[in-house]
Amino acid sequence: MKQTVRVAGGQGFWGDLLTAPVDQVRHGPIDYLMLDYLAEVTMSILQKQRARDASAGYARDFISLMKEILPDCVGKNIKVMSNAGGVNVRGCAEALRQVAEEMDLAGKVKIGLITGDDILDQLDLFAADGHQITNMETGEPLSSIRDKVQSANVYLGAEGIVEALGRGAQIVIGGRLTDTGLTLGPLMHEFGWNFEQWDLVSAGTIAGHIIECGAQSSGGNCQYEWQSIPDLAGVGFPIVEASPNGEFVVTKHAGTGGRVSVQSVTEQLLYEMGDPKSYITPDVVADFSSIQLAGDGTDRVKVFGIKGSPATEFYKVSIAYSAGWKSVGTLVYSWPDAFEKAKAAGRILRERLDRLGLKFDLVLTEFVGVNATHGHLAGEPSRDIPEVQLRVGVRGQSRSDVERFTKEIAPLILTGPPAVTGFAGGRPKVKEIMAYFPALIPKSLIETKVDVIEV
Repeated sequence: MKQTVRVAGGQGFWGDLLTAPVDQVRHGPIDYLMLDYLAEVTMSILQKQRARDASAGYARDFISLMKEILPDCVGKNIKVMSNAGGVNVRGCAEALRQVAEEMDLAGKVKIGLITGDDILDQLDLFAADGHQITNMETGEPLSSIRDKVQSANVYLGAEGIVEALGRGAQIVIGGRLTDTGLTLGPLMHEFGWNFEQWDLVSAGTIAGHIIECGAQSSGGNCQYEWQSIPDLAGVGFPIVEASPNGEFVVTKHAGTGGRVSVQSVTEQLLYEMGDPKSYITPDVVADFSSIQLAGDGTDRVKVFGIKGSPATEFYKVSIAYSAGWKSVGTLVYSWPDAFEKAKAAGRILRERLDRLGLKFDLVLTEFVGVNATHGHLAGEPSRDIPEVQLRVGVRGQSRSDVERFTKEIAPLILTGPPAVTGFAGGRPKVKEIMAYFPALIPKSLIETKVDVIEV
């Protein structure tokens, strides 16, 4: 058994810093690279892509990345954990297999596939069998939006990852694998932890939580003394150095920018946390109030004392559904009286929309540079504000009404208040709204499948 396992965070979201995972692989020793690509709405986007093209539905950026780092990973025996498979795990694995073959790595790579999270095609079967799925926040039944559902994915934990690694996989690809499970799985595999060792599983879960958002725990987006954080242009992403007893150190590669401190780690711990005593995942209920942090040298924070309790009998399901259409347009007004001009333009636009008889669920007007962030807490604005951006957004059930709104922004330049200085991006685009429907489903209904293929 290894006494130290290094899991590096390389991707906090789909679209994160492209150089980060490459630097994690090449700038120092690591055992595992975890890459988190998915968010709730991302699944519906991928489902739409696959509906248009059966070979699509996964994060193609992952394949581009693996083209660059796969030889390094093979040469250094670095294993990669990712949920880049989206709604087409097998398509993602096939694309990766082709990359490995093109790079003459045949016989040197095993790919683990974890499926079973996508339950879109099973929703009606569950309902027919009497399993009622309801919104866990509002109690609304799924039937109320069933005809609009675009995707439905269960948040799977670390179990499939542990199995894939146990079967020799070097690259593990799944769909809606939890962010935390991408780190917990390797630790459970390496240290031989079982799912009844709640404190250890909780420790691995919290390790995953700390590095799941990329540089957010190593100096990025850090509120504490952010002006003094060095070289954010070359920020180093976080690494967990874990021990068999569940204690671990958060650090980063030497010579990289950013800062790992008790403050930066604390800020990340607070991210997306509800009840600190009951952080529920598919694998464990972690107790964040038990976490202890201590500085352990430059850019090193020790995390210890973590407690946990048994997991629940349910999986969380992320369901996305179509909820109408939206569009956002902007104009920038300059001094003098920039705020007064922007307010007048907003009023004029609303009057024109009313006279056209357009129907919207919401018309939202914001004044960027005055109070868009802080609302009434911003206080009374100065008449000397040099420029204000008027931002108007609408949402509604009629696409044609939203499209007509997009044609009413530009006319304000010559038919409204004076001194428009910027018309950002031309005519606004109409976008479909994807709404989020969170639910619970008994674990007994979900069948997870693990396959391992050798290139």
